[in-house]
Amino acid sequence: MKQLFFSFAFLVLISISSLAQGYKNPVIPGFHPDPSVCRVGEDYYLVTSSFEYFPGVPIFHSNDLVHWKQIGHCLTRDSQLNLKNSGPSGGIYAPTIRYHEGIFYMITTNVSDKGNFLVYTENPAGEWSDPVWLKQGSIDPSLYFEDGKCYMVSNPDAIYLCEINPKTGEQLTESKPIWNGTGGRYVEAPHIYKKDGWYYLLVAEGGTEYGHKVTIARSRKIDGPYQSNPANPILTHINENAQNNPIQGVGHADIIQAHDGSWWTVFLGFRPQSGSHHLLGRETFLAPVRWDKNAWPVVNGDGTVSLNMDCKTLPLEPQKASSTRTNFNTSALGFEWNYLYNPIVTNYSLNERPGYLRLKASTVQLNHPGTPTFVGRRQQHIECTATTAIELNESSLHDEGGITVYMNNQHHYDLFIRQGEKDKQIITLRYCLGSMQHIEKEVELPTGKFYLQVQANNNYYSFYYSTDNKNYQKLGQMDVRYLSSETAGGFTGIYFALYAASQNPSRGSADFEWFAYSY
Repeated sequence: MKQLFFSFAFLVLISISSLAQGYKNPVIPGFHPDPSVCRVGEDYYLVTSSFEYFPGVPIFHSNDLVHWKQIGHCLTRDSQLNLKNSGPSGGIYAPTIRYHEGIFYMITTNVSDKGNFLVYTENPAGEWSDPVWLKQGSIDPSLYFEDGKCYMVSNPDAIYLCEINPKTGEQLTESKPIWNGTGGRYVEAPHIYKKDGWYYLLVAEGGTEYGHKVTIARSRKIDGPYQSNPANPILTHINENAQNNPIQGVGHADIIQAHDGSWWTVFLGFRPQSGSHHLLGRETFLAPVRWDKNAWPVVNGDGTVSLNMDCKTLPLEPQKASSTRTNFNTSALGFEWNYLYNPIVTNYSLNERPGYLRLKASTVQLNHPGTPTFVGRRQQHIECTATTAIELNESSLHDEGGITVYMNNQHHYDLFIRQGEKDKQIITLRYCLGSMQHIEKEVELPTGKFYLQVQANNNYYSFYYSTDNKNYQKLGQMDVRYLSSETAGGFTGIYFALYAASQNPSRGSADFEWFAYSY
């Protein structure tokens, strides 16, 4: 009888946990801006911007809208993603994902190539088509399907609408301006939805900064005229009620109806640190939406959100503990890893030295234009630690390899091993602050394996090294704010990246045994 009681109690606890209320924002932390979402049955798919990083447009899957697992990228081939003319914050802007009659479509802009294009697939975790280029220009394109027609909206100087053939890219109607927003600057991020016989047009205004906001209009006809919601904006943290909120810059939203009939919005925002600076980039947040019949949507009651959301959710999926350590003993890197621009693939190897990631030294330095030997993952938490084990291999004088805390080519902190004279190697901490470079500290040691570590908190990055992975010595620390978006500019976030560089053509390489990210 007692065993039966405990079995029943266990089942009750499992049932309660599956109906748990509330969740934590952001739902996808770190540099994952401009989220767009679609639903297929009880499955949800989400994409975000990737800018100058390759592969492009990460794609995520979820069954509860709270827990997201990356399943791949939409743009994995050079033929899909040409970044040769890209610089910092170039490349891929603001994708939209939609599903129609068995096909997934992802539409976006390559601002460093030929502009707006779409790709499509039947399997979002697999390969996507080559680009279908589109005539209507500017950024933030989106698709809407109805009655056998495909409509495209984007924002050349207002929100424009046209009909297209999504398989060929042919524009079937002239581009027509349909709304200018409510008067905020940079009207962008348009999405069209139909509900209760109304066409709703959702946009972002105010610029993707502290003044960002989401507004909405509606019309009985898809091409307008559109009437503004009297209660606009429906989402913003620009007002007094959110001035001290730890989330700022909310905007660029997409709305989805869940399979239980509830409504939700995904959107970007950022978490300031060290005062009013943000470093992790714009992240993906989630909020509930109340959308009554013939009414305007209301986001989370008052148009603001919080880090800890106390609201009813879909049944939450049980989550397995995820490893934060990468052992380089696989045939390919995980989806969390990215290259800077189109990689020179011969500079990267997981099989030349089994169990290690080998990076061949490039003469393209981190602060040069061009494609350095660089592969990294996003910093996703304000307080975290990144550690790696490294050995230099066949290095020439001044060859270097290590870990960089990287915002862009003019703003990064580098902790690396540099080849010295004879059998000496020099552990070096270097800061790149715009046009200024500074060597903070150098320690000369015999050749060997070294362990490099970066610790991040709200105000500082601190840098350590070890020869035994136990006794770490501190080399220095630097304020986070010099790498922030407010200082460095641009639209991306911090990467912890492994790299190898040489001042002259070299046979040298850096061999990384593992990389650990903890928070």
